[in-house]
Amino acid sequence: MSTLGGVVFSFCAIRATMLQPILHQLNSTRIVLASSSPRRKQILGNINLKFDTAKSNFEENLDKSSFSSPIEYVRETARQKILEVAQRLYQEEPPPELIIGADTIVTDGKNIFEKPSSKDHAIQMLTSFSGKSHKVLTCVVLVTPKSSKTFKGRDTLNDQLDITQFEEISEVFMPELPKEVIKSYVDTGESMDKAGGYGIQAIGGSLISGIRGDYFNVMGFPLHKFCVELRNIYKM
Repeated sequence: MSTLGGVVFSFCAIRATMLQPILHQLNSTRIVLASSSPRRKQILGNINLKFDTAKSNFEENLDKSSFSSPIEYVRETARQKILEVAQRLYQEEPPPELIIGADTIVTDGKNIFEKPSSKDHAIQMLTSFSGKSHKVLTCVVLVTPKSSKTFKGRDTLNDQLDITQFEEISEVFMPELPKEVIKSYVDTGESMDKAGGYGIQAIGGSLISGIRGDYFNVMGFPLHKFCVELRNIYKM
């Protein structure tokens, strides 16, 4: 895993330069991460972006069967999570210049896997991934005020706010995992707060034989695409 760790730090250094020319201006504004995820805090903190955090109170209980695909489901969940935070924060003074929200799911193409509800549920998830590939989908939503002098969002949300929304997909490969390996991993407790029941950045990384796509997306936040999209809505 030391090699993987080295790659991670290399990626952080490369991607940080994407925002470096405007980092001072960004850090002079109020930015809020609408998430309590320690992984998202870590990823954004690694590029020296300054932000507050606000946990979304949206109850994630959308009916999965009412969506045509996993990507449609994660889009709407991410949108609803950030809208709940925006309704609260834009009544404050000073209001945020930018709110960042996200939601991550795992899918085998048909089924949607979020955080496991129990150890048995986590074992079921990992057993279904064993010997196969699956995909990690993250939708990121950026909300900005129309009055902002720093950002110009892509689409109109309402009379006061703009919204920018984008997704990233990464493919994760797992070898055949013996039952005792899956159970031992779940017994570490690492599964319980992570979509798909594993964390690539820690012990769970030992269960993964490879990925195609953004490593940070598998952690829960597509750093590269976020930097690109933030530069796109930044008013030069």
